[in-house]
Amino acid sequence: MASLQIEQVPVLSDNYVYLIYDPATQACACVDPAESAPVKRRLDELGWRLTHILNTHHHHDHIGGNLTLKQAYECQIVGADNDRARIDGIDVGVKDGDIFEFGSTRARVFEVPGHTRGHIAFWFEDDDALFCGDTLFALGCGRLFEGTPAQMWHSLSKLKQLPDKTHVYCAHEYTQANARFALTIDPNNAALISRAREIDDLRAQGKPTVPALLGMEKATNPFLRPDETNVQKTLNMVGKDSVEVFAEIRHRKDNF
Repeated sequence: MASLQIEQVPVLSDNYVYLIYDPATQACACVDPAESAPVKRRLDELGWRLTHILNTHHHHDHIGGNLTLKQAYECQIVGADNDRARIDGIDVGVKDGDIFEFGSTRARVFEVPGHTRGHIAFWFEDDDALFCGDTLFALGCGRLFEGTPAQMWHSLSKLKQLPDKTHVYCAHEYTQANARFALTIDPNNAALISRAREIDDLRAQGKPTVPALLGMEKATNPFLRPDETNVQKTLNMVGKDSVEVFAEIRHRKDNF
């Protein structure tokens, strides 16, 4: 049964920070605080006190508010154990398969390298909530700054195994641009065509397109579908290895 309250805080130009609150214990986590001021304002409005910071990776637009928030709230910072040196203020290191106890609930940790070598994701199974940073986006995935196509496809394949009802709380509002690209890879996908229209409508109204449902991502996100024949046909790569197809899709997106 879902119990957590999740608040989305827009920051910078296109980032999302998430506040996770457990009413049963008043535990409150902030996921990837790019900056501190908007987070503090929203916490004050809600009357919540920060107890944890969850970092998915080391990029400044995900940890920029760490130290200021830690000083203000004396909260605990949780991040990848294998990337401690690059996570400002880290207190607790976690690794693949770990269970992070948060208030009255828990999150499973996945190591999902590719965008960075130390990227992790947090899955709150009981609340159908996945906080995946820049590994999986709505209709996209992160650039391969520190990893290989094989690593990223392996990481995405882990997340793809989660239930369709999982809500994907990714860290950026990239969906409209991602949809335009996705249509070049999978132009005859009826679900994608319909979704692209819905995304345009939401953005025209100034509304967010995330979280997204993982089931919809599986049906429409080309980065989760390099093993699909229709995607391979567009790329003239029918029968090719999924990693090779994924690499081609990522290459095309990098140059789109």
